[in-house]
Amino acid sequence: MKKMILSGVTALALLTGGVIGSGSIGSSVEAAQATLKFKDVPSTHWAAAAINSAVEQGFFQGYADGTFKPSSPVTKAEMASILGRLTDQPNAAIQETNTFTDVPEWAKSGVSAAIAKGFISPANYNRKLDAKASLTRGEMATWLAQGLTVVDSDFKQALSDVTNTVIPAKEYFTGKLASNQKNAVAVALGTGLMSVANDKNFGTDRTTTRAEVAVLIARYASVAKTKPAEFQGLNELRAVGLTGTNINIIAPKYQVFPERRLPKSYDYSRVTDDFSMIRNEELVTVTNYADLRLKNWIVVNPYVKFNERSIYYPVFVDEKDQLIRGAYYSFVEFDINIKDSMNQLQGGSLINSATINPLRSPNSEAVFAYNVPRISELLGARGIFNVKNPVYWAEGLLHFDKELDPDVLLVLKNGTIYGVTANH
Repeated sequence: MKKMILSGVTALALLTGGVIGSGSIGSSVEAAQATLKFKDVPSTHWAAAAINSAVEQGFFQGYADGTFKPSSPVTKAEMASILGRLTDQPNAAIQETNTFTDVPEWAKSGVSAAIAKGFISPANYNRKLDAKASLTRGEMATWLAQGLTVVDSDFKQALSDVTNTVIPAKEYFTGKLASNQKNAVAVALGTGLMSVANDKNFGTDRTTTRAEVAVLIARYASVAKTKPAEFQGLNELRAVGLTGTNINIIAPKYQVFPERRLPKSYDYSRVTDDFSMIRNEELVTVTNYADLRLKNWIVVNPYVKFNERSIYYPVFVDEKDQLIRGAYYSFVEFDINIKDSMNQLQGGSLINSATINPLRSPNSEAVFAYNVPRISELLGARGIFNVKNPVYWAEGLLHFDKELDPDVLLVLKNGTIYGVTANH
């Protein structure tokens, strides 16, 4: 795919502290000044390179006073005008009509073009775009994710696959991530289009700035020419959405339990390595204090670096964390129905597994930063659960060493057996 650039006529309608014709954000500088550095964008600015590139490509101009105003918000009309001019973005197969009644005259053609290219769906609005309002990050994620579905139909499938996934953002764990933006946020994070802030929030309600847009223009062009399957993070999010676990991506050596190693009393035809078969289903427990279900199971390999890491690494693991003998981290979201009362130790006795272990939650700084629900938040006096239906994340170890019990064997009350072990 060629670099996404503006069409030749766009020079008359560029963002110049907004879009020319908006009359709302300051005057433009001469085209010759476009490549000059801005006095409010030092070389150390996190988006300096992207800003200069966006200016050189004609997406932005600076202000007459020599500034760029990188922290200034971008309106919906302005962003739509930029997206509408991405010349290598194909048109959507099904064309929607621009039915918005509140778009200023200068932005009408740009908004219509953004609709034609699939970024904006008028069907999601009630005839009003609120065009002059600042674009939020949540809506930005939605627009960009929708644009990707036009580029490659597998992005459309990915957008569906992540419906039930675990989102590596604080809002997900606090229940503040709007359901109508969740899938788009997942795709934006999984492709690296967007990221969480220092406070670990995605910031769906935060406004999008000129600096962020400059960065996103380049990132979108890069993501759009990459196959969805090439993004490990997106693959994990899709796997967790569809099956409840990322084990097949992070620990592919774990495969279905061999028949020869199971007791003859087991019906091997009921054995599976498909976690979706046991996700949210009642498990057979060792003790009878509670009924137990597994909602999600996240595996993290702590030994790889940076871009090879699980997308969930920063949610659960600190850089300083160390393991022994090649073990991976195992993080399980438990859904427990307590029959009478139960303390923490009794909860740990429900399943006898070093990997699927309900006894203790992770204590990493990351877990606290992301506000991941932990067992200690659900305990009262003498370690007794103070709720009947606790849902929390616990930490175990996924071993590869045969001497340290690498088997994961779970039996459902309906007879289905989930059995995997490290294939040496």
